[in-house]
Amino acid sequence: MRPSRRKQGISERLHKALLKERTEDLAVLLVALTHPKVQALYESWGYAKVGKQQPFADPPVYAVMVKGLRD
Repeated sequence: MRPSRRKQGISERLHKALLKERTEDLAVLLVALTHPKVQALYESWGYAKVGKQQPFADPPVYAVMVKGLRD
């Protein structure tokens, strides 16, 4: 992303727009444990870390994060 577009909340607004019409109860995402700032960003958006996952033998270990989509 261009530096002039950073820190304006664009990513969060886009994320909310993508989830707005979803009918599922939960959103689930994986964040590499080597990226704690990204994990903290998702936590600020309402996600909670619920575990760890390494989907295959050679990729990094990921934090499994979930967010409820229903009030």
